[in-house]
Amino acid sequence: MSSPLLFVLASLIWGSTFFAITLQLGEVAPAVSVFYRFALASATLFALCLARGHKLRMPWRAQRWSMLQGFFTFGLSYVCTYQSEQYLVSALVAVLFALIVFWNPICSRFAFGTPIGWPTWAAGVAATAGVTLLFYPSISHSWQDIASGGKGHFLLGLILALTATISSAVGNIMVVKLREQTGNLMLTMAWSMFWGSSMVALWALANGESFTLPSAPRYWLGLLYLSIFGSVVAFMAYFTLINRIGSSKAVYIGVITPVISVLLSIKLEGYRPGPSEWIGMVMCLASVAWVMRAPAPQPAKTINMSTVPEVP
Repeated sequence: MSSPLLFVLASLIWGSTFFAITLQLGEVAPAVSVFYRFALASATLFALCLARGHKLRMPWRAQRWSMLQGFFTFGLSYVCTYQSEQYLVSALVAVLFALIVFWNPICSRFAFGTPIGWPTWAAGVAATAGVTLLFYPSISHSWQDIASGGKGHFLLGLILALTATISSAVGNIMVVKLREQTGNLMLTMAWSMFWGSSMVALWALANGESFTLPSAPRYWLGLLYLSIFGSVVAFMAYFTLINRIGSSKAVYIGVITPVISVLLSIKLEGYRPGPSEWIGMVMCLASVAWVMRAPAPQPAKTINMSTVPEVP
């Protein structure tokens, strides 16, 4: 599948997961829902690997990077995201997550020596401004509550959301590190999600959370969608894009995702955005178009991908 189609596919799926996540809230602790989601996604990927005749064993060097990616991408990031939405409106979390367009090139700079050009900063500023305008009414209401003495845990929510964003950026670096060890993306995803879900399960147990099995059909429908489409399909498309066009461009899926969410809300929920929201959507789309046209920055030390062994 071509890179533009992969970009659109991941954006559409993750844009719809905002609604799917709401189907899981209330009856089960957030960390337990995260565990269910990625445990099921991991099992699905392992089954697909077996069906394709792949060996499930990976070299220890690759497993170490897989554990790190599981911790940052599928553990810390998602637990912090779910927890932060207990203290912040989801709109503000979306804006903070758009900051990944800055954290990602910074992490690439430290890890690979990739230069950060002015187009990257300019597009990042435009994207963040666009997402801010997109959710300006919700953000404004949140700040008014804070000024009036409400939302006492706002600072905690802010720290959690920022931690989730930085964790995702670090996890993107692990994708590249794993690609140096093996070319089997499906297998590395399966192991990373396994390690991530295992760590989340340990965290939930340590906090005394109950692993209940909800009876509501809506919960299971949301879980299936988030596990299969929101995790297996979307992350496969996203990580493939990182390998093809670089993480600094692939992360702009996170800028398009809120736009897709708003457009779906217009269609399905009768939402009517105002002028600032429309301007914000245009700025988001323009920043993505701009960054996609720009050549990807090359790391200081180029990896010869032709020497990477494929896993049978």
